[in-house]
Amino acid sequence: MIIHKSQTFWSLASAEREMAWTAAKGLTATWLGLRVFGFRRWKGFVERRAERANGGTAQPRIFAGSAKRIVQLEEAAARNLPFKTNCLEQSLVLWALLRRRGFPAELKFGARKDAGNFEAHAWVEMDGEALNDGTEENRGFVPFDGAVAATQRHTE
Repeated sequence: MIIHKSQTFWSLASAEREMAWTAAKGLTATWLGLRVFGFRRWKGFVERRAERANGGTAQPRIFAGSAKRIVQLEEAAARNLPFKTNCLEQSLVLWALLRRRGFPAELKFGARKDAGNFEAHAWVEMDGEALNDGTEENRGFVPFDGAVAATQRHTE
């Protein structure tokens, strides 16, 4: 199984291998960073890095693939880590990967009550479409429209 995964990785174009590797590093750092620094501080750190890499502009950087390809590579990286990542970790990394390349991605948070249980969820949207929220079980979360604005005020 490891050989198959290695062959798949090395069969990618070099830009895609770099993206998958960057996603794996970001997921690992985010998994640890959220536990050590908490959400607000870690999100602020990630946001500053994304802005600095993008030169503070909204102009897309060159990447051989589309935003959807970045999603696929990030999801593959998450599946192949030796630990599980949750929707917050995956969405924060995906959001940063997209923003660093100039895509107008938005980090979204939402909640729902299911069978009496309160559930929260994070996902990434672009042009009003959820990019990493394709499963049926993640449908029905009502977004907190003010959540991102509130976290931005606290990290500035």
